[in-house]
Amino acid sequence: MTTHHPFPWPDHLYLIANPAATGKADHTPFVRNGVAPSRDTMGSKAFNLLRMAQAGLPVPSALVLGTHYAHHRKQCIRPLFDTGIPALEQTSGYLLGDTRKPLIVSVRSGAPISMPGMMETLLNIGLCDATLPGLLRQTGNPRLVWDAYRRLVASFGEVVEGLPASLFENALQDLTQGRDERLLDFSELRQLTRTFLALYAEHAGHPFPQDVRKQLARAVLAVFSSWDSNKAREYSKLNGIDSAMGTAVTIQRMVFGNAGGRSGAGVGFTRNPSNGEPTLWIDFLANAQGEDVVSGRRNAHGHEAMADLAPEAWEELAEATRTLERVFGDMQDFEFTVEDSQLYLLQARSGKRTPLATARIALDLHDEGLIDRATALQRTEALQEAELSTAHLASDSGAPARPVGQAASACSGVCSGEIALDPQRAAKRAAGGKDVILVRNDAETNDIAALEQSVGLLTRNGARTSHAAVVARQLGKVCLVGCETLRIDNSDGSIQLGELTLREGDTLTLDGNQGLVYQGYIATVREPDERVIERLSQLRMNCPGF
Repeated sequence: MTTHHPFPWPDHLYLIANPAATGKADHTPFVRNGVAPSRDTMGSKAFNLLRMAQAGLPVPSALVLGTHYAHHRKQCIRPLFDTGIPALEQTSGYLLGDTRKPLIVSVRSGAPISMPGMMETLLNIGLCDATLPGLLRQTGNPRLVWDAYRRLVASFGEVVEGLPASLFENALQDLTQGRDERLLDFSELRQLTRTFLALYAEHAGHPFPQDVRKQLARAVLAVFSSWDSNKAREYSKLNGIDSAMGTAVTIQRMVFGNAGGRSGAGVGFTRNPSNGEPTLWIDFLANAQGEDVVSGRRNAHGHEAMADLAPEAWEELAEATRTLERVFGDMQDFEFTVEDSQLYLLQARSGKRTPLATARIALDLHDEGLIDRATALQRTEALQEAELSTAHLASDSGAPARPVGQAASACSGVCSGEIALDPQRAAKRAAGGKDVILVRNDAETNDIAALEQSVGLLTRNGARTSHAAVVARQLGKVCLVGCETLRIDNSDGSIQLGELTLREGDTLTLDGNQGLVYQGYIATVREPDERVIERLSQLRMNCPGF
């Protein structure tokens, strides 16, 4: 397959065209590039997308601005519009800014090393007053169109203009009055969009940009700039990531999980990242976009919700995850969208996991023939026997105390600590030698510095696969999300768990094994996983160095 472009192809621009995602007979993907594609040149996310497309998985076509541009940001704008967008238009069949068949895209970051949730993503770029009728004509779904538009205005205001998220969140809450936002009809969403546009203009000092080229250019520069954000810098420091590495930016054709009917979005792991069990670990939201799941602001459901809504897509996803493990030779963390029962994979990366899960997954992959003995040994060489155990509640009476709350567990284990309601107080108490549990409304990656100093995280909202939960698991913190009975009153430093009222400084115990919350301190015992320890010993037998 060949494409013709009016300008020479730039060295640091990449096109991933995937006919498998468009239903065309020729399923041979191709990449157009200058400098050879690699993790270093196009970022881990985009490089994995390329490998997924080559494996025949349904990946929407994408344009990638390489890591080179992270340090030469303004240089990317001309090749983006002179060469990149025309190529993406040609391969996707949609046109940026077209009033009849508009190209709508996501703009995502992607460094050579995965940094979940540390940089920005913008969805629905290309939607404006002029293109809205075209998207409506394509989809026949006014609810989808107005929902996408209000999401764009809010995220653009937050990420590009630096407006507080609460500005738009409060307007949403005023309209919903406690209802699930997914139940809003198109007329309510149209009203909400107009409210958002007015708020944007008032607080940004100028109207929301209706020129889609300006939209895209500003979105790209904002995503590049997020490489220098406080949370990205903190994550890089914690994980020894070279600040000179930079990020790529991927511009990908949008698929819509908020199309109603048999549509939704989700995030999953090909195996349980907490204990390593070989079962799919899925968070799914019907009639939603991926950011709803990973943002930490929404609660999600398990795979049963997807299987009930779109059984064919669920079966296709189960098969696709097996392909992912064959391609990458490791447990994968992946994001997907279902649009009118059609499955699309948007990204995949090696999943963050606990030490116990690290051992079991490596052992199982070796037994299944997906990795060799040397690779299994390399992945487990740093593990000590003491790490292959899980903390459990202990009680002098032989029975644990009565729980005061329940939530979804993102990481196993047990911890006890004093309640802290904001990152500053968490850091102060931790510096004083106290064990601290950070209690928040949302599971957000902005709290990474405080999370690193805490023993656990408890949130009212959020999914097990949200970026903050992934980071908590990587840091070895007990993490419970989506505690629906939790209420936080920051004005007087108190929380409610059902009928129980507690204050900052009071003690909670989080049981990540059962997803339960207890008042006060409860002692723990550690139980080693004898089977995993035995299997790891057998793997290391007669191996020098062990």
